[in-house]
Amino acid sequence: MTSMIMQSKVLMVVTYLYFAASILYVAAWIFKKELAGKIATWLTIIGLAGNLTGMLMRWVESYRMGIGHAPLSNMYESLVFFAFTIVALYLYMEFRYKYRTIGAVVVPVAFLTMAYASLPGISGRIQPLLPALKSNWLIGHVFTCFLGYAAFAMAFCISILYLIKIKEKIDKENSIISRLPPVEILDELNHRLIMFGFLFLTIGIITGSVWANSAWGKYWSWDPKETWSLITWLIYALLLHARLMRGWNGQRIAYISIVGFIAVLFTYFGVNTLLPGLHSYA
Repeated sequence: MTSMIMQSKVLMVVTYLYFAASILYVAAWIFKKELAGKIATWLTIIGLAGNLTGMLMRWVESYRMGIGHAPLSNMYESLVFFAFTIVALYLYMEFRYKYRTIGAVVVPVAFLTMAYASLPGISGRIQPLLPALKSNWLIGHVFTCFLGYAAFAMAFCISILYLIKIKEKIDKENSIISRLPPVEILDELNHRLIMFGFLFLTIGIITGSVWANSAWGKYWSWDPKETWSLITWLIYALLLHARLMRGWNGQRIAYISIVGFIAVLFTYFGVNTLLPGLHSYA
């Protein structure tokens, strides 16, 4: 019980760290304060470490309870992992491309994810796995799907920034919008993230179908979660096809990216509440 309280407190602190980092990223962007940006980056790094620590603590605690399994089995745990993957991908991008202003929209998504996980209606208790979840495919399927989701979340944020950036007719030197990365960079980052996300969503769907066959005797049963995963996959497949074969870029790609992430959110949240099926526990 003490360990459960400790991991809850760790993840609560992580939520506050992501919130503080979000405020500082926004401040660094609006007021052009380099120090605020650096502090935001360090808070995000510390938050990521705490996020990982909290997940590992839950994993260890599950074994102490005699029901050992990876902390990826319910809504609470998936939200915590979702926030972790978003922040991990963002930090890689920040260190790789040196565009800290993107953190002003990406890190708040991680904060809101953690905040949502702490709502009273979402149980944070460690519970035994349902029979269908007792499989070695659990980690691989959830890990790949959420890597894809995290990449799509970042692509969504960058698409919003792209649409904001192109609205400014004259790129004034001291305006807030001028501090965003150039539209060419935003468009390229959007494309790279979508390719990354599409790859891992594809792997996630494949591993999920193999798992479904072992659990329910069918590779595909047109369960609402499966159907909406396929719809999401088709939206991003259309986006990549339009870019590679039709030469689409910029604004049209940004809009499709936004639509794709709305489909991701419905697949993740909406299906569980509105279209119950075999994946209602997820």
